[in-house]
Amino acid sequence: MTIVSLAAIPAALLSATLLFGSYAHAQDKADGPAQAASKFEIFDPAKFDRSTTIDNKWLPMKPGTRWIYEGTTVEDDGKVVPHRIEITVTDLIKVISGVRTLASYDLDFTDGELAEAELAFYAQDNDGNVWRFGEYPEEYEDEKMAKAPAWIDGFEGARAGIMMQAAPRLGTPSYAQGWGPAVNWTDRGRVYQMGQKTTVAAGRFEDVLAIAESSQSEIDALQLKYYAPGIGNVRVGWTGKGEKTKETLELVRIEHLNADEMAKVRAKALKLEQSAYKNSKNVYARTPPLSRLTPGAK
Repeated sequence: MTIVSLAAIPAALLSATLLFGSYAHAQDKADGPAQAASKFEIFDPAKFDRSTTIDNKWLPMKPGTRWIYEGTTVEDDGKVVPHRIEITVTDLIKVISGVRTLASYDLDFTDGELAEAELAFYAQDNDGNVWRFGEYPEEYEDEKMAKAPAWIDGFEGARAGIMMQAAPRLGTPSYAQGWGPAVNWTDRGRVYQMGQKTTVAAGRFEDVLAIAESSQSEIDALQLKYYAPGIGNVRVGWTGKGEKTKETLELVRIEHLNADEMAKVRAKALKLEQSAYKNSKNVYARTPPLSRLTPGAK
């Protein structure tokens, strides 16, 4: 495994500041009366010629890359506890609604214990937008699975959404990051700030992009996610009145996995998929199995 020293990356590459949307409100409150938001995003499967090559400036997703975040979250009783998230881009693909999507394997730890493991699916269209086609999360309590609120485009009314635009611009309407009505997935994103600076454990970043995310259930609460070009998400914060979004995270390091480490992640992802086929009969079980990305394939 190679740990990337962000200090060694050229300053030009570090010019920028994770988490990811939704059946819109009739009009997105954050956009103002002049900019009505679309209920959901529409995509054309024919416009994903190189869908698993995700090289978006703000969110590159190369197989074998792992982002590690640490911070805190506020529980329902007001207790502040340590929080850690690991997001690994695998070399596994799943065809969803006619599009080859790339799978990530994500782990979420709260107060030192695994709270959630997840498979999430992404693809980049010909214009450079990164789409989220769905996810299968398993949430755990006392080391046992408590629930698995999966949503995947094409099942139970779910629709894919945009995780990162090809060319984010201030003043543009919010966009749906996905719509999963069966599991209350209603997130939206909006360009909040550009040209910012931020310093985290992994390094100092300039020309940072901030995306504000909201949901139907918390329209007055915003989760702020900061992206650096060539790197991806480097910080997570919040603003507003909502309690559920009081989470802070920062990127502590990026790793590039070697072949043996990739094999271990692949095995864990495939094991989670087997669980998904058993626990998500109406959604995940109706999708084709994960398959290995052929070297050199797009």
